[in-house]
Amino acid sequence: MARDPKYDILFEPVKIGPVTAPNRFYQVPHCNVLGHGRPHAEAANRRVKAEGGWGVVCTQEVEIHPTSDITPTIEGRLWDDRDIPQHRLMTDAVHEHGALAGIELLHSGFHATNLYSRVAPVAPSPIMAYGNYPGQARGISKREIADLRRWYIGAALRAKKAGYDIIYVYAGHDLSILQHFMKPSYNRRTDEYGGSLENRVRLAKEVLTDTREAVGDQCAVAFRFATEELLGADGLQVSGESQDIVGMLAEIPDLWDVNISDWSNDSSSARFEPNEGYQEPYTAFVKSMTSKPVVGVGRFTSADTMVSQIKRGVLDLIGAARPSIADPFLPRKIDQGRIEDIRECIGCNICVAQDNMVAPIRCTQNPTQGEEWKQGWHPESIEAAASDDAVLVVGAGPAGLECALQLANRGYPVALAEASEMLGGRVLHESSLPGMSSYLRVRDYRESQLRGKENVEIYLDNKLGAQDIIDLEIPHVIIATGAHWRRDGVGRTHLRAIDGIDKVEVFTPDDVFAGTDISGRVLIYDDDYYYLGSTLAELFRNRGQEVCLLTPESKVSIWTEYTLEQAKVQSRLIDLDVEILVSHRITSLEANTAHLEGAHRQRLKSNFDSIIMITSRDVDDALYQTLLESEDRFRTLRAIGDCHTPGTVAAAVYDGHAAARQLDSGEDIFAPLFRRDLPAID
Repeated sequence: MARDPKYDILFEPVKIGPVTAPNRFYQVPHCNVLGHGRPHAEAANRRVKAEGGWGVVCTQEVEIHPTSDITPTIEGRLWDDRDIPQHRLMTDAVHEHGALAGIELLHSGFHATNLYSRVAPVAPSPIMAYGNYPGQARGISKREIADLRRWYIGAALRAKKAGYDIIYVYAGHDLSILQHFMKPSYNRRTDEYGGSLENRVRLAKEVLTDTREAVGDQCAVAFRFATEELLGADGLQVSGESQDIVGMLAEIPDLWDVNISDWSNDSSSARFEPNEGYQEPYTAFVKSMTSKPVVGVGRFTSADTMVSQIKRGVLDLIGAARPSIADPFLPRKIDQGRIEDIRECIGCNICVAQDNMVAPIRCTQNPTQGEEWKQGWHPESIEAAASDDAVLVVGAGPAGLECALQLANRGYPVALAEASEMLGGRVLHESSLPGMSSYLRVRDYRESQLRGKENVEIYLDNKLGAQDIIDLEIPHVIIATGAHWRRDGVGRTHLRAIDGIDKVEVFTPDDVFAGTDISGRVLIYDDDYYYLGSTLAELFRNRGQEVCLLTPESKVSIWTEYTLEQAKVQSRLIDLDVEILVSHRITSLEANTAHLEGAHRQRLKSNFDSIIMITSRDVDDALYQTLLESEDRFRTLRAIGDCHTPGTVAAAVYDGHAAARQLDSGEDIFAPLFRRDLPAID
């Protein structure tokens, strides 16, 4: 298939200083927790994006010096020449497919607590250390500022030697000392680096100039700048000093990479920023103030939206982090006229959560993400079938859909049986909750792909029993029948049924999805800590019902701190006048009353007309257990996804993908997991 001519503009080359990007697709710097700890995995992860057509592929943030040590996070390091070979793995991998390689050099200032180097963190002026770390950062001296400039130059020269084409000077996400100097809330200096805006921007200007002088003959210099922090007078504002900063530095860098800060705003989930291009109101002004090309992000997945950004003079290059994770081959698919084959990012931020947990990157839509080197997985290719045996997949939720699709891609004849009248399983239901509509993309992509394959038969409204499956005589059977929420309160907090719960009518999320009438004041007991508790609270509050969200944890939906949503979740619930009760567990239940105990043994009561338990799930594996009694009739009999172990949607998709890859492999399925980047011993 040929590219639609209306997208030709996306494939025009763009000159960036002394280098030229082959097209307008630009993977901006993003973390993946591979970095200096897993350099082969890092190179493989970025290589796939270059292969997929991204014209520029960048690293994550890269520490320039031990005084910017962000342990325990594992991102990039370029402290000295010994780090160059690791980076050369990445640049060679990216250049192999004709893309430019970019590196985001960083000194984190007081954001780096230096837990490895044990050096006292520095800031423009004395300030408490980042987060809740019990310590302070000291004000950096002028002599140390000179050292800092020298460290930047040294890192830039090493980056050039490592083969990078674009070298970043970074002042965004509230993570960079250069940005810290710009902000009067952090910078209370009275010398030439403090006070006036010109003084506060001085260090960034010096580092930009130093970098250009050091490497600008061969490398482009990019400036990543947060134009808006959404903090009012306490942060950078488009309506405040940001436009003046752009004016002061307009022609110094070869490229402007602009976004909003902090990270929770820049990588806002689809639940809170459902539209593509949501950063445009804050970044569109930059292009009118510089002759240099501008790149920006906005969770772009639509080629039409990308074209609009360019034609309207908003951006010159289409930046992406999360969309490039969900589909590394997004540019190639547009180029080949395969728009319908794009795996669109759902904005769930599971990739962000992995980084916040200091775990290698993963993606709900793209289960190969982070497995390119360790397991040799590729997002667009898969090993051919080992036989022409048929495979039956029972259950068409996220695990079953992904498994069926990848088995079909391998070439197996696949029968997909679903007991209900629609495909999707849990994502069909959960996507109906407030702010969760993007989750339906998990189903839509896979259904579209499956329905276009001749070797797939889909059977809806088809509930198979064990004998039905045995009678089919299909050699490979995968069971993906999901799980259901418990009604007895057993979960993290309660290891046995809550006292009195058998005397009360208890609802679960499954009842909500089934359309059960749940009336009056609703008490939601959230011992799950992810998105269901808060989205259900929104749902019932939007219906006009009184709602109390109760959790044993210290915050509502506390796990969403990893996805950068928790503060927004709590603010939305407060705005909706949802009663929030944290750090309390239910000790017993009686008619319309929950007896509660707080973290410090204080006791309360909460009245309700209806109570919803979100605690833990039981697997729906009765079919699988019955089939195990006749296991010798099958070459493969396997339970996957929530039917095997309830977890996130991302975990279910991954399990389905792994099962498809492992079918007929004849190998120890755990063997690839032992592949590690091990340090050399001198």
